[in-house]
Amino acid sequence: MPHSSSAPRLRLTALVAAVVIVVAGCAGDLATGDLQGVVIEDPTPKPSFTLTDTQGEPYEFASETEGRLTLLYFGYLNCPDICPVHLAQIAEVFDRDPQIARETDVVFVSVDPDRDSPAEIREFLDRFDTEFIGLTGTRQELDAAQTAAGVSKAVLVGEGEDYTVDHAGQVIAYGPDGLNHAIYPFGVRQSEWANDLAILAGIEG
Repeated sequence: MPHSSSAPRLRLTALVAAVVIVVAGCAGDLATGDLQGVVIEDPTPKPSFTLTDTQGEPYEFASETEGRLTLLYFGYLNCPDICPVHLAQIAEVFDRDPQIARETDVVFVSVDPDRDSPAEIREFLDRFDTEFIGLTGTRQELDAAQTAAGVSKAVLVGEGEDYTVDHAGQVIAYGPDGLNHAIYPFGVRQSEWANDLAILAGIEG
């Protein structure tokens, strides 16, 4: 997906303002500062998996995001709280710091392929930021991607069309060096996102 600095960046400021959150993070040291997310003591490499983007094109995660700060998140469009809050927080930081926005890829993978079409994923992400990347695939492809990323596979809960999806709730952060330096569970403050994204973006690839 191309990166365009001229595309409008939309955000859900009302949602951000309404959410009261508690952080479950810890501090960690890098040469450039202190991370406030949950630090990975032995950073793991960015996984390689191929899904389909919202334009219907193959998207190989590791190669498409090579050399860039990358935030990977597995969610779904009908998620009532965790997914929109994560995305809104990141979008707000991007809105305040365009330089960080230009240096970062946010990759949202829908784990609800039966309900989330590529067009609907694009429309959903555009509410937050038109540069967020949306991916989908078959259930088998999505299971393989989640396994490669080291998160638990999504599980459907309930029957009929109103089921929910039990999915991994953390955002995985990969530095420009291609390593996972930290994860961010639900409840990370906007100020902590701003702090950590600036640090992670400065890691040399």
